Amino acid sequence: MATNILPLPVQRLIDEFARLPGIGPKSASRLTFYLLRGGTDQALDLAEALRELKERTQFCSVCFNITEADPCLICQSADREAALLCVVEEPLDVLAIERARVYHGRYHVLHGAISPVEGIGPEDLKIEELINRIKGGQFNEVILATNPTLEGESTALYLQRRLMGETVKLTRLARGLPVGGDLEYTDEITLGRALEGRQELQ
Repeated sequence: MATNILPLPVQRLIDEFARLPGIGPKSASRLTFYLLRGGTDQALDLAEALRELKERTQFCSVCFNITEADPCLICQSADREAALLCVVEEPLDVLAIERARVYHGRYHVLHGAISPVEGIGPEDLKIEELINRIKGGQFNEVILATNPTLEGESTALYLQRRLMGETVKLTRLARGLPVGGDLEYTDEITLGRALEGRQELQ
C-alpha cells in the first residue's frame, strides 16, 4: 500500500484545486507547487482574493447577476432600455454580451440550463423569478440568449411555452452563433451580429 509522501496541507490544496471545473489532478498539482515555490505574498494575496470574493459579492435580487451592491449597477442604471430584457444562462454570458457593446437593455441570469441528464429541472433555475418579472408588464421584448447547445435550446423552448399568451415579443439570437458553443467564448463581432439579427419566435 502506497504512502502519501506529500505534507497534508499540500495534498489538501491539490484536492481543492482538482475540484474546480476544467482542472484535473496534474493541473492541480502544478498550481499547488507553483504557489509553494512562489513568494508568501502571492499565496496570501490569492487567499485574500478568495475571501473577498465570498464576503463582498452577492447575487442581484432583481436580475441575479453577480454584484457588490444590490440591486446591481445595470439594474440601477437609468441609461439602460427598461423595456428590453435579455435572458442568459450564466453571469459570464452577461460579460460576453456587454463586450459586444450593441445591447443596452436589462438582463436576467438563469444560473444554468435545463438538463435532465444532470438532474437540473426548471425549478433549479431562476425561471419563476423571470416569469414574474415578465408578467409585471414592464418589458416589450425578451431576448432568449441561452447557449446554442441541446440544453440551451431546450431551456429556450421551455421558456417560450411558459410565456405563450403574454403580450411580450419573444426573440432568439440569430444563428450566427456556433452550435455546441458557449457565449463566453464567442468573439465580439459574431455575438454583436447575432444580437442585431435576432428573430421573433413564432
